[in-house]
Amino acid sequence: MTTTAIPTGAKPATATTPKRRPKRERQGAAWVFLSPWVLGATVLTLLPMAVSLYLSFTDYNLFDPPHWVGLRNYTQMFTEDPRYWRSVTTTLLYVVIAVPTQLALALVVALALKSMKRGKAFYRSAFYAPSLLGASMSIALVWRAIFNDGGTVDHLFGTGGWVNKPGWALLAVALLTVWQFGAPMVIFLAGLQQIPTELYEAAAVDGAGKWRQFLSVTVPMLSPVLFFNLVLQTIQAFQVFTPAFAVSAGKGGPADSTLVYTMYLYDRGFVASHMGYASAMAWALLLVIGIVTAVLFRTSRSWVFYASEGDR
Repeated sequence: MTTTAIPTGAKPATATTPKRRPKRERQGAAWVFLSPWVLGATVLTLLPMAVSLYLSFTDYNLFDPPHWVGLRNYTQMFTEDPRYWRSVTTTLLYVVIAVPTQLALALVVALALKSMKRGKAFYRSAFYAPSLLGASMSIALVWRAIFNDGGTVDHLFGTGGWVNKPGWALLAVALLTVWQFGAPMVIFLAGLQQIPTELYEAAAVDGAGKWRQFLSVTVPMLSPVLFFNLVLQTIQAFQVFTPAFAVSAGKGGPADSTLVYTMYLYDRGFVASHMGYASAMAWALLLVIGIVTAVLFRTSRSWVFYASEGDR
């Protein structure tokens, strides 16, 4: 057997490593893939927002060129328009009723589904279905028929039509939102399944009952998910439109009891053709939602528990 000696000082042959592309070339490829999103965000979001901000300082009726009026729309909105403040009050009342009730119901159903042994997938799908259907105009019209004079609620309880009573109409609208608890329910269920069972076992050894385990284990461990649902549903509640529009037949009645903010914005912009005024209302709503969200994030430090941090 013969062997070939490798000359002294010679390097063994190795596979050539591919050259790494220059950083500028790699960034260019990234921008090519991001360009559809950037174009869509610019044309469909940023540009309309800039135009809306400009129109909020103008008098614009959709037909004539915009006329610059400065802060007149904002001044009129805050000091000269009583219906604006009624819409603000109605929206805040709706948020206070709908959001906590929806989250509480979603959490209760999620807890029930977690403890089920059979049919969990079926019931999860069944409870989630209203979240897919409830935002449609057709379901809102059915909801109006249920709560109208001679409807299902009237036949069962004899209370008359809720949609025709100022003190009950907004509750009917809020119940339609509460009925759509499927999305937060699924999120709660995912969070519940991530809680270690060892924590419940340790609490049971210490003598904690079911209620004490819920308060001391479930709520703290589920607080990040609860916070996420709270922020998401609060933002959506401030923008409610379809249920109130359908239940009140687009009028916000009776006696403006269902005149939520976005419905009044729609009325000013597309019914009365005061698009500049409607743009000012839209930016005021954006500011309020931003402030409320910031407050929720600020206060979350005192009640949201993250296991990785080890403290509240």
